[in-house]
Amino acid sequence: MSRERILVIEDEADLREVLTYNLTREGFKVSAAADGATGLELAREKKPDLILLDLMLPDVDGLEVCRRVRQDPTLGTTPVIMVTAKNEETDVVLGLGLGADDYISKPFSVKELIARVKAVLRRQTHVVDDDTRQALRRGPLKIDPARHVVELDGDDVRLTATEFNLLHFLAARPGRVYERDTLLRRVLGEDAIRVDRNIDVHIRSIRKKLGSHRDLIETVRGVGYKFSESA
Repeated sequence: MSRERILVIEDEADLREVLTYNLTREGFKVSAAADGATGLELAREKKPDLILLDLMLPDVDGLEVCRRVRQDPTLGTTPVIMVTAKNEETDVVLGLGLGADDYISKPFSVKELIARVKAVLRRQTHVVDDDTRQALRRGPLKIDPARHVVELDGDDVRLTATEFNLLHFLAARPGRVYERDTLLRRVLGEDAIRVDRNIDVHIRSIRKKLGSHRDLIETVRGVGYKFSESA
């Protein structure tokens, strides 16, 4: 039985109660907050393994909560699933750009949400492929799947679980070009959000964190991405 800690930040009392009940029944340890400020306090106190975050919250909205979570040294890699009534692609892209790992739109079935939670938690704790568990060195970059650590010129690079798996997948296969849909399936899983810019948003975030070495990930126009063969 799972004992991962889930933090639910949701202002609708009925939905908050339903999520808490069903996640607890699945074996998760659940904490809940009705607003963004309280949610941030609980996140820092409880150090959850995953945050279910409503986008439309009183006081501090969900996007700002996500931004602060990603900026917090103790929470920066915590998976975030955004839960919202908004379902336009622009909202999805904005949430992913802030570091959300997944996104589910209301109304949704509890069964679907629990499946998403479990999928994101698996993504957090497992390397994409069993045959690439050894630490990789690519030029100034070192990726250690066993410790879930990325170093660039000896300095730690803090990535979300999704970003880590995507970078590791590409770096393990330098020079090989992958289409966006292939990366979605191989790295994020079959249940990943199917929006055109999903992978693009994650790649942009990784490149930003790689700084002057951003060109380690190359764009193949009209096709997808590859890791530089010259690294």
